[in-house]
Order: sequence, then C-alpha cells, then structure tokens
Amino acid sequence: MSVRRLAPDHVQPASFAFDAANENWADQQIAKYPEGRQASAVIPLLWKAQEQHDGWVPRAAIETVARKLGMAPMRVMEVATFYTMFNLQPVGQHFVQLCGTTPCALRGAEALKKVCQDVIGPQSTVSADGKLSWLEVECLGACCNAPMAQINFDYYEDLTPENFKALLEDLRHGRTVKPGPQNGRSGSEPLGGGETLKDPALYDGTVIGAGDWQARVTEQRKAAAEAAAAKAAAEAEAKNAEAPKSEAPKAEAPKADATPAAATKPATETASPGRPKPSDPGQPSSAANDTPAASGKVDAKAAAESAKSADASADKPVK
Repeated sequence: MSVRRLAPDHVQPASFAFDAANENWADQQIAKYPEGRQASAVIPLLWKAQEQHDGWVPRAAIETVARKLGMAPMRVMEVATFYTMFNLQPVGQHFVQLCGTTPCALRGAEALKKVCQDVIGPQSTVSADGKLSWLEVECLGACCNAPMAQINFDYYEDLTPENFKALLEDLRHGRTVKPGPQNGRSGSEPLGGGETLKDPALYDGTVIGAGDWQARVTEQRKAAAEAAAAKAAAEAEAKNAEAPKSEAPKAEAPKADATPAAATKPATETASPGRPKPSDPGQPSSAANDTPAASGKVDAKAAAESAKSADASADKPVK
C-alpha cells in the first residue's frame, strides 16, 4: 500500500469551516448516533469537507472535524490517510482516476497513461489551468468494459487513446460528455449489440402453439383448478368415512377400566396362594413381622393380635 501524506505546507489553507448548509448537514449526521458515539460520523464529515474544499482534504479540515466530534486530531488523521477515497493533495476540477489493474492493463491502460501524461502532466499534479489532474488506481470494478477511468463521480469505459484524448479535451473546454461506454455499445452488451433472444417468435406467442393460445392457457388453468377441488373433496369424504371407526377404540376404554384392581397389581404386591397368613396362630410369634401382608404392608393391629395369641399358647402347660 502506498504511503499517503498530507499536502505540503505551502498549499495548506490557514483555516477551514463548514458553510451554513454543510454545518447543518453535519449536525444531522452526528444526531444519528447515541451520546458518546459521535466519532462514528467521522467518515461522512470528512467526505463533506472534501466536497466543500475543491475535492481534497486539508489539514485544517481534519482538525475541524476532530473538534466537532470531540476526537483527537490524530484519530481523524488515521482515517483520512487510510481510505483512498479521501484526496490529501489538491486535484483538478476534473479528477481522473485511471484503472491500471490487470484487465485494464491487458486492454490498453498503458497507452491511456501516456495520454494523461501528454494532456495533463505528471501523476498527482494539477494542470496549469486547474481543470485536470490524474492518478492511477486499483480495480474500479468495470473489467468487462476495460480499459476505463473514473472522472469525478462518473465511469467512462471502452477507452482508446483517441476517444480518451477527445474526452479530456471536451472536459477541459466545458463541453458536454456522455458517461459510460465510449464506443457506442449499451452497458456491457457485446460489441454490435446482443446476439441472443433475437427470434421474433419469442415475443408473438408462436413458440407455445398456434391459435388462440391465451384461451387455451385459461382453459388449462381452469381444468387444473377443478381437478384440485375434486381431489380435496374426495380426501375430505374419505376422512369423514374413517371417523366412526376411530371412535370404536375409545368406547372400549371404559370396559378396560372396570376390570378388578387385583388383576392389574404387580406380582410383588400379591401374596402367594400357599403362603400362611401372617395372623395364623400356628405361625411363630415373629411371623407377623417377618412375612409381608397380602397388601404388601404390615398391619399393626393384626401384628399385635398375633403376638398376644402366641403368648397365650406359651402359658399353657405342656401335656
């Protein structure tokens, strides 16, 4: 990246101030940002300063923008020297930015540089009448119309040494010029005009059949709509026919709920058929506590009665 420095002191103005219209415009730009974020408006304000000061940014404009935004002048200087959209040297009334990147170079940009040197002078200098200056720049994005140049805000494409020299002379003398391709083509079309979609049959309806094709298309659309409606009706009828069948399983659900609770109990909660009941007097006294009840829980009352019966049997004399 080239080193970008401010213009020499002898060309720097002593001061800079926005005019009333631009001052109001700058305040509107600053108001777009929240309090404490005014620095976000630095690029718009530098651009407006460049427009006001004959197309380039002097040191005084950088300092004015810094004061207005509450920024250190060096921070604004960093922005101005980084972006090539800001011109740091005086430029002519018509500032020519000539693309010298590969596509334009292959299409004759070197010859255009020679024209600039002959008509305007050395790069980055202003012609004696103040009308023209030029600078070689990187790709400007119009490669299919190479070679090209941007003059102020307009693109001039498909340049040759002859038409480029004539263009510069017209600008110098204030004559009207036409931006865009300089060889007569429209936009980026091929030279001589487009070569596709030229068959008249593409535009008179014959490609899609002879006769009243509009009426035929209307009938086809109507038939398609009727078929879609019939399909939707058939699907609705089939859905209604299946509805009674789907209600049968719901009717059987209460029957399933009426079955005995014991049938749904887990095996662990049901006492084994051959197991003695905990309250059986023939069981040892500890059986009431060791053997689970039929309900899976120990009944305190039954356990007490079982223990009492066991004590009574122990008091009887043995025969």
